[in-house]
Amino acid sequence: MTEPLNIGSHDLPVTDELAAFMRTGWADTRRTDVTALPIAPWAAKRRAALASRFPGERLVIPAGTLKVRSNDADFRFRPHSAYAYLTGAGEPDDVLVIEPSGESVLYLRPRSPRAEGQEFYRDRRYGEFWAGRRPDLAEAAELYQVECAHIRDLDLDLGRDLDRPARVLRGVDPSVDARAPRGGGDAELETFLSEMRLVKDEWELGELQHAVDATARGFEDVVRALPQALAHPRGERYLEGVFGLRARLEGNAIGYESIVASGAHACVLHWIRNDGRLDRNDLLLLDAGVESDTLYTADVTRTFPLSGRFTPAQRQAYELVYEAQSAAIATLRPGARFREFHLAAMRVITEGLRDWGLLKGSTDELMETGLYRRYTLCSSGHMLGLDVHDCARARSEVYLDGVLEEGHVLTVEPGLYFQPDDLTLPEELRGMGIRIEDDLTVTADGAVLMSAALPRHPDEIESWMSGLA
Repeated sequence: MTEPLNIGSHDLPVTDELAAFMRTGWADTRRTDVTALPIAPWAAKRRAALASRFPGERLVIPAGTLKVRSNDADFRFRPHSAYAYLTGAGEPDDVLVIEPSGESVLYLRPRSPRAEGQEFYRDRRYGEFWAGRRPDLAEAAELYQVECAHIRDLDLDLGRDLDRPARVLRGVDPSVDARAPRGGGDAELETFLSEMRLVKDEWELGELQHAVDATARGFEDVVRALPQALAHPRGERYLEGVFGLRARLEGNAIGYESIVASGAHACVLHWIRNDGRLDRNDLLLLDAGVESDTLYTADVTRTFPLSGRFTPAQRQAYELVYEAQSAAIATLRPGARFREFHLAAMRVITEGLRDWGLLKGSTDELMETGLYRRYTLCSSGHMLGLDVHDCARARSEVYLDGVLEEGHVLTVEPGLYFQPDDLTLPEELRGMGIRIEDDLTVTADGAVLMSAALPRHPDEIESWMSGLA
């Protein structure tokens, strides 16, 4: 059965003569220089580990589908993280199937032949003239080091051996959900796919470090661009664009929507409108990360004075967050409970707020009641990897209530958020938001600060900004 072409009502019709002409006169462009991707041997180990967890079962992991942004314009495609982790591939509609034998087959849409059909020049979604070249089956098999088959054969293969157990990563590709037989263990598959990514292998750590290093350069770009941004009516957006350029030059894109929050905007935890004017008297909170070409993302936050120098009130608040983050980082080691670093940070924050007279009572009482959370609402960190909030489907007992292991990568990001209308605060603190966030790898004897290229202490921040001016 021929798949309908994705064409628009405003596309010009094609005559029989043009169709015939388009089928002939093309050079052979098959590639003979294709070599295996660096991720291929790592992905093979991961598929083997997944197959051993569910022996004798068929496992179906889709890449996902294109999503419409507006009318016939799609968002740039990014595959589901579990699929990327297991294959290294990244085209829409692809599906990985791990057979009961443990062997894997990657079903994909190969490049359309030019000697037949019109997809290559008429289809707006998949045509080579519109969307670029895809590998053919032989090229894909070499790239990913896995058996590859045409996506049209997926139905036939999914229909085989219906009496065998099968698990599907659902909610990723509606067409796969509809075609694949429903089993009883889909949720367990989704959970394990998240949990198996908690400990990063050597290759992943290298990709994450690349993303962090590129992010540090992006932060430097932002500081250098401050004079132009301060003069622009949408200074926040100017800086968003500056960082976005670095992300596209050194990686795939930004790993998440950048938070460029000046003044009171920094009190909005996920401020992404980024449409404000910059004021030299304010702080700027920049939370941004480069996503590598292999889809691993950094997640770093710095808060710095737009004037280049902290005011006394700004420094007082910043130093409390700095001390809280330092206390949290000091707890990181194999065997420590995941919650420990957050609690260590919050104890420092609570003691500081109490010393300032904002909170009354003992530190233990305030920690128990959670009153400090009026000024620091959210958690102080999360796992990091292919997703900015990585492994989010993992069970609480192995993540939030679990213990740290060598190879865990996480953020540590305490903050203070003094809302502009909070009458419990002295006026000089209102409308001030501060967060310091770094990415760390748990090692055998502690943790490595992956984002050490960026300064943290307020004196270092001021020197850094002066040197880049």
